[in-house]
Amino acid sequence: MHFKFKLLLIILLFPVLFLLQDTRHRIRVSAQECPATDYQCQIDAIQRSIDAISPAQQKNKEDLAALNKQIVDLNSKITKLTSQLKVLENQILGREEDLAFTKEIFDEKAKEHYTFLRLYDPITPFLFSDTASQAFQEITLRQRAADQDRKTMEDYATDLSGLNTDKENLTKNKASLSSLQSQVSDKQKFLAGEVAKVESYLSTLSVKQNELAALKAGGFSTTVGDVPASVEPCSGKPGAGNFCDPGFRPAFAAFSYGAPHRKGMSQYGAYGRAKSGQNVETILHAYYGGIEIKKDYSTDINITVQGYGPVNIETYVKRIYEMPASWTANDSAALKAQAVAARSYALAYTNNGANSICATESCQVYKPVNKGGAWDVAVDATKGWVLVSGGKPFSAWYASTAGGYTFGYSAQGYTTPNLWDTPGGQGGWPNNAYEIAGGSPWFYKGWYKDRSGASCGRSNPWLTSTEMADILNAWRVLYDGAGGDVSRIVPVSCWGGNPYSTSELAAIGGFTNVTSVNTAVYGSNGSTLNITFQTNNGSKTIPGDQLKKAFNLRAPGYVGVKSSLFNIEKL
Repeated sequence: MHFKFKLLLIILLFPVLFLLQDTRHRIRVSAQECPATDYQCQIDAIQRSIDAISPAQQKNKEDLAALNKQIVDLNSKITKLTSQLKVLENQILGREEDLAFTKEIFDEKAKEHYTFLRLYDPITPFLFSDTASQAFQEITLRQRAADQDRKTMEDYATDLSGLNTDKENLTKNKASLSSLQSQVSDKQKFLAGEVAKVESYLSTLSVKQNELAALKAGGFSTTVGDVPASVEPCSGKPGAGNFCDPGFRPAFAAFSYGAPHRKGMSQYGAYGRAKSGQNVETILHAYYGGIEIKKDYSTDINITVQGYGPVNIETYVKRIYEMPASWTANDSAALKAQAVAARSYALAYTNNGANSICATESCQVYKPVNKGGAWDVAVDATKGWVLVSGGKPFSAWYASTAGGYTFGYSAQGYTTPNLWDTPGGQGGWPNNAYEIAGGSPWFYKGWYKDRSGASCGRSNPWLTSTEMADILNAWRVLYDGAGGDVSRIVPVSCWGGNPYSTSELAAIGGFTNVTSVNTAVYGSNGSTLNITFQTNNGSKTIPGDQLKKAFNLRAPGYVGVKSSLFNIEKL
């Protein structure tokens, strides 16, 4: 029994001690400092991080999984050992009870034997026996009884000693078991923490990769600014004045309706509404719903602008450069709507001046001088006008172009409506969108440059059949279970990292060419539902949100989809 316990503990303790000596894989990746607006530098740094961690990632996870499995096995063995120890405790308890009873008998016999020895007269058997043989027989029987009593005493002493030894061993075994369980528990916590750290780090890299893809999707000014954007050469659809023929066939290009964030007031839409005769209240209610327009809000509030200090709220609004002052249609209705939105946003952002606000388009573009002209007139005409919800200023979002559909959003307990920004709802989209009337150059555009104008050597957004197939292969890796390494789904050139070559990705995804594409299917929610391609592998329909992500992660250079509402054109 004792040997078995020792052997079992040795067998159990050895793998745990081995585990505790094991050195975990540590992965440290130093981040490169990049300018905030240098997205290529940031993407290169993130890709290097991904490349650094990828070779060790699988090994690390396998090791952690193996250690976890060993701990599970160990816990199972410990459970069995605990069960055996409980059985031993019960056995010892029974032996204690038996030996206690035996001791009572022994004590009684010892007492009788002691009394006999004290009173025994060796002459007595001869005096009361008929013969000498009977006397000797009695003496012999008493001697045997005495010998048996001595043997019983010796056996009891042996059992008592064994019992004490078992108790000592049991106590030691329990202490060892307790220590073992503590070590196992600590190891489990450590392993769980390591797995969580690795997964969290990889998740962070994935999030960063997605964020940078989002920057690729949205790396441009989201508001109109003081001067309206000009039509970008070669970004137009077939038949448009800024269309450029790529010189090859078939050719495919993604055209986005509007751009992020597509919430709140569309500035070009507001201008289009003003040109169609709508006044400031009508425009505001169109984009912000039935919210209250309070026209006597305090004008004595000071706003602290980061880098410039405090300024009165009305002066602050006169120094906002977010809409061209030339947009004076219908008594400057669009400018007035912009003034109310800017005033409301600033008051909500700063909590009526309690906090500061930045001076860039991350908040609102502010300059330390009044803009003047029609803008100042519009600000004065709406002095004290604020959108309020529950008595508090409402965070009035706005952006240049929503592509004819604005998403609702919630702030200060109020939710704006989802809106097809046309005179006839979805039925009037896209041809009758107010943004077209407003002249937005971003309503339906093929994007192929970054904010600085860099194009990675491309002169238009058009892709070859092979390049379009390459994006479908990227989609297969990302969403369709084709296998492969997601971290390598990045453009082949200009973005660094370790991208799949076109042939490598084709070997995984199976698409080598695209011959045609159907017009996108648009949903009532203002997003592209799906697009169907004809390929060397037959017809393939891809959900819009998945295609957008695959496109932005893999499309060459800065070619990208800016909006969830988009289409793929073919030449």
